[in-house]
Amino acid sequence: MKKLSVLAASVCLALASCGGMGGTTTGANGSDILGGIIGVLTNGSGVVNAISSVIGLDKLTAQNLIGTWRYNGPGCAFTSENLLAKAGGEVVASQIEEKLLPYYQKVGLSSNNTVIAFNNDKTFTATIAGKSFSGTYTYNEATSQIAMKGLLLNINCYAKREMNGISILFEAKKLLTVLQTMSALSGNVSLQTIGDLSKNYEGVRIGFDMTR
Repeated sequence: MKKLSVLAASVCLALASCGGMGGTTTGANGSDILGGIIGVLTNGSGVVNAISSVIGLDKLTAQNLIGTWRYNGPGCAFTSENLLAKAGGEVVASQIEEKLLPYYQKVGLSSNNTVIAFNNDKTFTATIAGKSFSGTYTYNEATSQIAMKGLLLNINCYAKREMNGISILFEAKKLLTVLQTMSALSGNVSLQTIGDLSKNYEGVRIGFDMTR
């Protein structure tokens, strides 16, 4: 019942806020907007997607994390069901990912140059936009948080299970730190925009969808 209530709230709040989400959801026919949102949140896969947009609801074990993961596109999730509902659910999560994609492309992220490997011995190697770093990591299964420590930087992020892999997600400022450190583009407008996109959404985490 709690999840159904969250989804109902998502619909209501998304409708209330749809006029301020970049202009792509407004139109002459309000019923089209309603139908689109309800369609995403109530069809079989949509319900799963909406619920899976919350970090930690579908726990990823330490063993699940081990392996080599390649970039597969932008990732986005919320830190709680209430915050997901407040922002409009999977509709908003998808929109954020769509907005992130062109900026990620400008930075040069691809499956060939963005790879993270988590090893059994608690070490990791990572290549972000072609720049490599390595170190050690710890993973807290209860909170889904990964603490990565290396010579270039120390960073906390979150792991979330996806249908085809995992997402590695950061607070917006932390993701900027990673990209700026790796790409040496601290003044790059594309990077700053990545941080700006999440300012209007409380409790959002953004990063990378990864596959093996």
